[in-house]
Amino acid sequence: MIRITHQREKCIGCNYCVEIAYDRWRMSKKDGKCTLIEGKNKKGFYTAVVGDDEYIANVNAAKACPVKIIKVEKVK
Repeated sequence: MIRITHQREKCIGCNYCVEIAYDRWRMSKKDGKCTLIEGKNKKGFYTAVVGDDEYIANVNAAKACPVKIIKVEKVK
């Protein structure tokens, strides 16, 4: 399993995460920021625990993020 953490308020709406990991990210039509699909909000940090099969795409999305607000880590 992996945990993806996203600090949504700092998102600049570049859309890189959506292009790279489409199954996990969407752009909001309301405010133009990306949304972590199935992410649960806790004090401004959105977190989702997903399968290992999503690891590579989301690590690449985190690397592409120009404001570095996406973190991906392996969990047990």
